[in-house]
Amino acid sequence: MTKAQKDNLFLLIKSLTKSEKRQFKLYVGRLGVNSDSKFLNLFNLLDKSSQYDEAAILKADIVKKQQLANVKAHLYKQILISLKLNPSHQNIRSQIREQLDFASILYHKGLYKQSLKLLDKSKEVAIKNEEKNLAYEIVELEKIIETQYITRSISGRADELSIQAKELSRLNVITSKLSNLSLQLYGIFLKTGYAKNEEEANEITTYFNNRLPEYSIKELGFREKLWLYKVYLWYSFLLQDFKNCYKYASKWVNLFYENPSMIRLNPVFFLKGNNYLLEALFFIGNREKFKNALSKLEEIKNGNSLPKDENVEALSFLYINLNKVNLHFMDGSFDEGLELIPKIEGELTGYKNRIDEHHAMIFYYKFASLHFGAGNNKKCIEYLDRIISNKSLSMREDLLCFSRVLNLVAHYEAGLDYHLESLLRSTYKFLIKMNDLHEVQKEMIKFIRGLQDIYPHDLKKAFKKLHETLKTYEEHPYERRAFLYLDIISWLESKIENKQVGEIIRNKYLLKQNG
Repeated sequence: MTKAQKDNLFLLIKSLTKSEKRQFKLYVGRLGVNSDSKFLNLFNLLDKSSQYDEAAILKADIVKKQQLANVKAHLYKQILISLKLNPSHQNIRSQIREQLDFASILYHKGLYKQSLKLLDKSKEVAIKNEEKNLAYEIVELEKIIETQYITRSISGRADELSIQAKELSRLNVITSKLSNLSLQLYGIFLKTGYAKNEEEANEITTYFNNRLPEYSIKELGFREKLWLYKVYLWYSFLLQDFKNCYKYASKWVNLFYENPSMIRLNPVFFLKGNNYLLEALFFIGNREKFKNALSKLEEIKNGNSLPKDENVEALSFLYINLNKVNLHFMDGSFDEGLELIPKIEGELTGYKNRIDEHHAMIFYYKFASLHFGAGNNKKCIEYLDRIISNKSLSMREDLLCFSRVLNLVAHYEAGLDYHLESLLRSTYKFLIKMNDLHEVQKEMIKFIRGLQDIYPHDLKKAFKKLHETLKTYEEHPYERRAFLYLDIISWLESKIENKQVGEIIRNKYLLKQNG
């Protein structure tokens, strides 16, 4: 089966709402000359098409082949201009930029006083809303105009603008360094996951310390603090320091609650902060705080604090549903968690152009883990196969590795012995290739490989022996990450006690609550 082409123009048209399409047609129809234009006819054709097909476009005789690229580029630009004029896509940033453009026009017409008045108002709005890059741009234009609009107060005004420019520049440099470091740490996390040993942890610490800019927390505003907390959060995640992850994720989220107007202006950062807060609470195992944080996030999502746009909708769907699933891992309620799968899978299809493949595969790993916990090993294998057989997948290495380890255990549990030998070999090779073969995985592979030589009456003894071995790694700073993806300890205890994995985890949760 051939894969449908992903054309940028086609994807943009398919992302439009009914009201946006209506506005676009009104926008291009404002001049009669556009009513039968090539780009509008192309728009109508693509709007009705289920997939992008260049041959069908040329067959419709709307445009000649040599003209198609130019007509598509023009249509793309016109759609973006129409969207820009739509009130739903306008925010403080776009309003400040618009005022800056107006001020530039007034300046070029020689209307200096009017331009300065507009810039001063815009600068006030920019600083109030932590748009310091725009504020700096405004100050730079003010400086240019002041050199041509001579007044008796120019001396004092020059000093005022110079000081303001210097302070904004200093804060912008801090923000730039922090945002660069945050992105670099995130890149490390996406490629390799958590630090695997002391050598990697030391490298990350050195990397972090060498790039962290000097700052005074008292002098930082909302924007600088936001990037500072992000940097420390990623650093803590890489080192598996989940208590500090919780600390900085809490600071991040509370920063928004202390500045509620920033939630609407920076909805993506607000949602991401809440997701990391929930992730940290999940790893710490604090179900009550997790449940409260998730409820609060859902409440805000359903209220009026967040703007209603496609990006916010997609991220809200992603973070809320991933954490709804995680809630069931915390108390072992896997059967209840299974009820979420059909609804999430159905909605996931609708978000396929807005949620990257990596996150879709995380959902599949979670679904596989739910089925494994509920004892549905063949369904678990089905979901894992979607990850393992995806050759074009760009996904975190550690998740790729643990998908294979869970697949191995699920095959054993499902009694699919005839697959085990080849699976053991391929899993072992993959872990070696990824440089991700650690003690927990070595012990698991050694155990499963030796199962065929164990007599049935000695099986429980073998499970107990492996359990004792793996328990020594449970609090190990670098080996414990294996248990974040796959609760092998609880699985072994379920085999020893002849109980479901869910029951074992549930009992641990209740014991912790009562303790």
